[in-house]
Amino acid sequence: MKKIGIVDQTFRDAHQCLWASRMTTAMMLPVAERMDRIGFAAIDLTGGVHFDVGVRYLKENPWEKIRLLRRKITRTPMICAIRSRGGMMGFGVVPEDISLLWIERLIANGMKIFRVFDPLLDFENNIRQLNYAKELGAHTVGVLAYGHSPVHTDELYARKAGELVKSARTDAIMLKDAPGLLTPERVRTLVPAIKKAIGRLPLELHTHCTTGLGPMVVLEGVKAGADLVHTSIAPLANGAAQPAIQTIARNLRSMGYEIGIDNELVNEVGAHFGKVAAHASKPVGVPHEYDGFHFEHQVPGGMISNFKAQLEQAGLGHKLNEVLHECARVRSELGWPIMITPFSQYVGTLAVLNIVTGERYRIIPDEIKKYALGYNGKLLAPIEPNVLDRILSNGSRDIPAVLPKAEPGVPALRKKYPNMSDEERLLRHAYAGSQVDDLFAAGPVRTEYDFEPPLIRLLSEISKRRGLARVCIEACDMRLELRKTAPRASAKQDG
Repeated sequence: MKKIGIVDQTFRDAHQCLWASRMTTAMMLPVAERMDRIGFAAIDLTGGVHFDVGVRYLKENPWEKIRLLRRKITRTPMICAIRSRGGMMGFGVVPEDISLLWIERLIANGMKIFRVFDPLLDFENNIRQLNYAKELGAHTVGVLAYGHSPVHTDELYARKAGELVKSARTDAIMLKDAPGLLTPERVRTLVPAIKKAIGRLPLELHTHCTTGLGPMVVLEGVKAGADLVHTSIAPLANGAAQPAIQTIARNLRSMGYEIGIDNELVNEVGAHFGKVAAHASKPVGVPHEYDGFHFEHQVPGGMISNFKAQLEQAGLGHKLNEVLHECARVRSELGWPIMITPFSQYVGTLAVLNIVTGERYRIIPDEIKKYALGYNGKLLAPIEPNVLDRILSNGSRDIPAVLPKAEPGVPALRKKYPNMSDEERLLRHAYAGSQVDDLFAAGPVRTEYDFEPPLIRLLSEISKRRGLARVCIEACDMRLELRKTAPRASAKQDG
C-alpha cells in the first residue's frame, strides 16, 4: 500500500494557533532528538510570525533558536514558511534582494525546505524566491492557498497549479487551508484536479480543525491522492490547530497505508508538552464542534479572540457577531481575498472600523488602499465599483497610484549597519527602535526548561540573596510581605 509522508507542525503552526506562537526554545529542546527519530518527512519550524514573537515578546534570538535545534535535529529536514513580497517581515513589501538575503541566511543556519506562498495566487510574486532557494540547494514547495468563494473553483486551482509547476523550480506542491475551510466533499474533487495538473510532483495537504472537520479532510484527502499530510502531536493538536498525529496515524494504518511513525516516541513528546502546558498554564487543543457560520465569515480563531477583547475594551462586546457578519460582507466587496495573512487582518480591520464608526468605508487604512491599487498583486476578482470609489477617495492621498519600483536594499543595509552579521542586519531592518538591542541584552537563549513552580523558584532565589531585610509580593488583590527579624534570645531562668 502507498506510504504517506507526515509533516509535523508541533514546533510551528500548532503553537501559533494554540499558544500565540509562545513556545520557547527551552520547551522544544528536551524532545528535539526524539522528534528527529519519530519518522516525520519534515518538521515545520519557523516563519515570519515566529521571528516577530521571538524578538518582541520572548526575547529569544530566532537565529540562535534555529541553530540550537539544528544541532538536535540532524536527520529530518526543517521547514521555513515565507510569504511572497514580504518575506519574513510583517505585512508590507520589501525589496527583492532583502527577501533573497533572508533565504540565503536561513539556509546557512540550517533550514532545508522552503515553502513560499502568495495569498493572491499571483505567482509572479514568489517565483524568484522559489528559484533562488532551489539554486542554493533547498527543497522547494510551491503553495496553493485555499479559499472558499465563488471564484475559488477546482478549475481555478488546477490552472494555478499548472502555472506554478511551469514557472517555478518546485519539488512539491502544497494545498494550504489556513482558515480550516476544506470539507471532505471538496477534497474529493479538488485534490484529483490538482494532482492531474502537477503530474508526478508530490502533493501536500495542510488544513486546520477550526470547523471540526480537519481529521476527515485529511483522511479523504489521502484517499483522493494526497502524498503528504500535515499533523501535530496532541495536546498541541485540534482546536484551531492541525489534526492529531495519534488519531491520523491510527486511521491511516487501519485503511492500509504505511506511515513509518514511531508511536512510542510520539507519546513521549505528547506527554512532555502536556506537562509543559500544565506548568505554563497554556491551553491544550480540544476538538471543535461543527460551526457552519465559520464558512461565512472565515475569520481565523485567533483573530476572533482579539476582536472580542478589543470590542469589550471599547464597551462594544455585544457587537462581535455584527463584526463577523461585516467581515463576510467586506470580503465579498473586496474581491474575495483568501482569509490568510495579511488579508484576514485587512478584512477584519475594515469590518471593525465600519461597525464602530457607523459609516462603511469612511476610514480607510493605508494597507487597504494599497491592496485596491494592486500593491499586493493581481486580484482574482474585481472590487465592487462603489466600494473601490470610496477606498480611493477616502484613503490617503500620499499613496502613489502605482507601486514605486523598489531600489535594492542590501547595499544600503550593509552600509547602515557595518561590522555586524547579515543575520543581525536583517533583524535591525525588520524591528525598529531598541527591540534588537533589548533582545541581545536579554542574554543567550535559555536551553533548559524548569518545571519548578515559579513561586518556589522565586523564594529559592530570594533565599540566596544576602542583605535583604524585606520582600513584598503583590498579585491581583493579594499581598505577601516577608520581613527578616533578629533571632529571639532564649530566656534564662534564675536558679
